[in-house]
Amino acid sequence: MFTNLVKSIMGDPKARGLKRYREVVAEINALEPALQALSDADLRAKTDDFKRRLQSGTLLDDLLVEAFAVVREASRRTIKLRHFDVQLIGGMVLHEGKIAEMKTGEGKTLVATLPLYLNALTGRGVHLVTPNDYLSKVGVQMMGPIYHFLGMSVGVIQNSAGDPNTGSYLFDPSFPSNDARFQNLRPCTRREAYEADITYGTNNEFGFDYLRDNMVIDLSQMVQRELHYAIVDEVDNILIDEARTPLIISGQADEPSPLYAKFAQIVKNLKPSSAQSIADKEPDGDYVVDEKDRVVYLTERGVDKVERALGIQDLYSPANAELIPYLDNSLRAKALYHLDKEYILQEGQVIIVDEFTGRLMYGRRFSEGLHQAIEAKEGVKIRRE
Repeated sequence: MFTNLVKSIMGDPKARGLKRYREVVAEINALEPALQALSDADLRAKTDDFKRRLQSGTLLDDLLVEAFAVVREASRRTIKLRHFDVQLIGGMVLHEGKIAEMKTGEGKTLVATLPLYLNALTGRGVHLVTPNDYLSKVGVQMMGPIYHFLGMSVGVIQNSAGDPNTGSYLFDPSFPSNDARFQNLRPCTRREAYEADITYGTNNEFGFDYLRDNMVIDLSQMVQRELHYAIVDEVDNILIDEARTPLIISGQADEPSPLYAKFAQIVKNLKPSSAQSIADKEPDGDYVVDEKDRVVYLTERGVDKVERALGIQDLYSPANAELIPYLDNSLRAKALYHLDKEYILQEGQVIIVDEFTGRLMYGRRFSEGLHQAIEAKEGVKIRRE
């Protein structure tokens, strides 16, 4: 009742906001006939004109109407997609630093071209942050023709596997690739990707590049420039779900120990204890699984089997202490981590599946030897930690 009273006096704030946006949409639509009459060269020249006006003191917000209209016309000519009025509103919301909720299929990728182009006019660089490499790569390949037509450079950064000068590309419609997945993407250095007017990439790559930049010996080794403006795709996932996982840079690890493969074979022959026998003094299996606490431990019977397999007398003596972490991880990999549930296999690699969202967590690895234990279990190449 109180809410209705306030609305009757003050009006509905959502309705006021939409009314303001619709008025701007009408201004954008009014420019469409004149822009359609321009040649490609004249439409492209609008970018240079906008930049000159910014340098002369014009505010970025004062260019919004014209810039959005130019992007829509460029999109119509290049990728044959024309922004709907509601997409123009979405672009304005993103430009203002607010959250725009759109359903799958409503054209979020196309909406982002509007504020990205507008803010890129400053020459300070803008970023589009995506949850995975596929979305950032495809986003550039789909929307790249719009930016290229308007004279804007666009780059994309992909998982670099620790080497910042790999996995970086600039959109180039004239560049042929032997790999169909990377058509129109010309390899470049990581710094060149960041020097582009617009850069697409994942939150992980942006984050790791930031960390690496804070570890350089000389400023000339930095790849990122001053952070200016960014749009975050799937903001709830990146700023809430993904925020639970820290980004950590560690030194080069030693070659994986052959003990991973050895213990993977040993635990393969161990049998789980039945649920009915777990409370007994001597469970009927080689190990016990506590699903609730996510722990697994050997029974006396299991310890005897492991000792025979290793040819030792006392598994838990100080002399054998270095073996325990390998045994523990191999047992956890067997009993607690299951293919197509906690992880999948893709192109010979173990890819983690996020337990809350079900998304594939490319570039992430289980820590402290667990990932290597799972690789040994699945018979794929065991990589460094």
